[in-house]
Amino acid sequence: MDNKFDWKKYLIVFFITAGLFATAYYLSEYFGGRKVEELKSIQDKIAIDILSSETQFSLLSELSCKNISDSVFSGQLGELGNKLEWSQNNLGATEEVSYLRKYYSLLQIKDYLLTKKISSRCGTKASFILYFYTTAENCSECERESLVLTSLRTKYPELRVYSFDYSTELGAVEAMLKIYKIKDTELPALVIDDDVLTGFHGIEELEFMVKKSFKLQETKPLEENKKSAS
Repeated sequence: MDNKFDWKKYLIVFFITAGLFATAYYLSEYFGGRKVEELKSIQDKIAIDILSSETQFSLLSELSCKNISDSVFSGQLGELGNKLEWSQNNLGATEEVSYLRKYYSLLQIKDYLLTKKISSRCGTKASFILYFYTTAENCSECERESLVLTSLRTKYPELRVYSFDYSTELGAVEAMLKIYKIKDTELPALVIDDDVLTGFHGIEELEFMVKKSFKLQETKPLEENKKSAS
């Protein structure tokens, strides 16, 4: 009797465990699929934003530069970058995620070229950094550099940071690597005002460079703004 009871107990535990595993797998696949679909939707919206910016430049090319918006860089590009990072961490290097990363790189290059074109047309100086990185396995300092650049962008919202994975198999990215002579042994690498910096650089050094090159205004924390207003 005891043996029969033990077998029943083990079978019940087995079926409960199998059921939980199957449910977890289904939910993972379901929400993973929804996330990829959401990425596709954002990707399409960003493509329209970039095309809209190009069309806007064509329409306003004969008018005063004051009519051309400074905010060429779509805020959705940053949103897509965050979602791509989430997908890479949670879905792995799937074919879909790899495709979206390439598309994201192309959109960044397109925005970079458009920004330079408008700067040339209007006689202004665009504030941007080109950042080349690779996986943590092949670049021990890339993650630290990414955190520094994130802090810098938070402090100076006008500053654009275009990030490119060195290992991306994309002709446009490879062309940029050749233009700036970036080598995989010198990552992380930054391009600031046409100067190429290799290896890790701290926030104090980079902040000095961008303020000197682009004359950026630091964004005050919300609490400081409230004190100034009062």
